Amino acid sequence: MKKNIIFYFSDQQRWDTVNEQLTPNLMRLADEGVMFENNITCQPVCGPARACLQSGRYATQIGCVFNGIALPKGTKTLAHYFNNAGYDTAYIGKWHLASDRLPNIGLHCEKTAIPKERLGGYKYFRGADVLEFTSHGYDGYVFDENGNQLDFKGYRADCINDYALEYLDKRDKEKPFFMFISQLEPHHQNDHHCYEGYKETIDNYKDYPIPDDLTAFKGDYRESYPDYLSAINRLDYNVGRLVEKLKELGIYDDTIIVYTSDHGSHFKTRNPEYKRSCHESAVHTPLIIKGGNFTGGRKETALTSLIDMPPTLLSMADIEIPSDYMGMDLAGDISKRKSVFIQVSEMSNSRAIRTQRYKYSVRDIAPIGYIHSKANVYFEDYLYDLEKDPNELNNLVKDKAYASVRAELKEMLKEQMRNADEKVPAILPAVITRRK
Repeated sequence: MKKNIIFYFSDQQRWDTVNEQLTPNLMRLADEGVMFENNITCQPVCGPARACLQSGRYATQIGCVFNGIALPKGTKTLAHYFNNAGYDTAYIGKWHLASDRLPNIGLHCEKTAIPKERLGGYKYFRGADVLEFTSHGYDGYVFDENGNQLDFKGYRADCINDYALEYLDKRDKEKPFFMFISQLEPHHQNDHHCYEGYKETIDNYKDYPIPDDLTAFKGDYRESYPDYLSAINRLDYNVGRLVEKLKELGIYDDTIIVYTSDHGSHFKTRNPEYKRSCHESAVHTPLIIKGGNFTGGRKETALTSLIDMPPTLLSMADIEIPSDYMGMDLAGDISKRKSVFIQVSEMSNSRAIRTQRYKYSVRDIAPIGYIHSKANVYFEDYLYDLEKDPNELNNLVKDKAYASVRAELKEMLKEQMRNADEKVPAILPAVITRRK
C-alpha cells in the first residue's frame, strides 16, 4: 500500500529555530524520523525556491530566477507525477508561481484567483498566488481551484492549517494523497514591514536569546525576533493539530510527513532585507522527515539541499525519478556528497557552494541581480571557515593563507555550475573584501 505524503513548508525559517522549547511537536516528529542538520536551500528567495521544488531543476534551468516569473507552460510538476501515479493531490497556502510581473505582457493574479491552468496540476486547491498580498498575520482570503474567494478570520497560520484539515476529511478515501501545505509564516508582512506573530505568545519571546550571527551587526532583530519566534511556535502548534487529525482518522502511521522551509532570515544584517544572501542565516533551513525510510530518531549531518526534495518525494511514492532532476534521493547514500549548490538572485547575481567546512561565494559586477541572472565573469566575494567561524564574521576571501582552499573551492563551484547547465565562467580574485 502506498504511503500518503504531506509536505509542510514554512517560509523564511532559520534552521536554529527548531528545538524542544520552541517547536515540541516538530521535535516529536524528529524523534520518530530523521532530522537533517545541514540542509541548505538552492535559492534563498520565495518564487525561485518554489519553482525548484515543483520542477526538480535549478532556477536558471527552469527560468524562474526572480519573484514574479510564472512556471513555464508545460512544466511537469510534482502534482503531475503524483496524479499519474494514482494519488489524490492537494495544495494549500502560498503558491507564488502564477503571476508574471512583466508590464503589459504578464498575468497579474497576486490578489485575484489563479487560472486553473496555472495551478501546476493540483486537483484540490485552497490558496493564493501571493498570500502576503491577500492576507495579514490575521484575516484575509484565499481561492479554491474554481476561482471562488474564501474569506478567513483569525491567525493566518491557523486558518491555512484548517484548510489542510478540511482536505483530509474531503479527500478521496480510495486513493493515497500528496498534500503540499505552504504556510506563509514566519515570513514578514510586506506592507507592514515587520513580522507578525501570534498575539497571545509574542511576550513569551521578548527575552529569548538572539543568535550571535545577528548581534554582531545592525539589523531589525531586536524588535522583530519575538514576533518571528511566536509565528514559528504557532506553526508548530498547527503541525501538532495536523498530527492529531491524522491519528484521529487512523492514517498517521500510513503518512510520511516532511517539514522544511524555502530559506531563512538574516534580519537585515547582511543586506537591506531578510534573505537573498549566501550566509547561513539565509540559506540554512530545518528539514525533518518522518515515515517510510526515515525512522529511528536519527540526526543526519550529511549535506542536503532543497533541490533534493523532488526526487525524495517521488521516491517515497515509488515513482521513477526523472533523469533531468538535479537533486539526490535522501533515502539513498548521501554521505559522500562534497558540496551543495546555491544560486542567489535579485539582491545580487551570485553563486555559492557550501561544504561541511566552508562557504564560498562569487558574484558579478552588477550592483543588483535584477540586471541579469547569469554572467561570464564572476569575482570571489565570500569565503568562510565554518569550523572556526560558524557565525560567518570573518571573510577570508583575500586571506593568503586560504589561497589553496579558494582554488579548490573555485573548481568545485565551476563543476556545480556545469552540472546545472550554466556556462562555466571565469572567476577572478576579489576586488573588495565585504565584512558582511
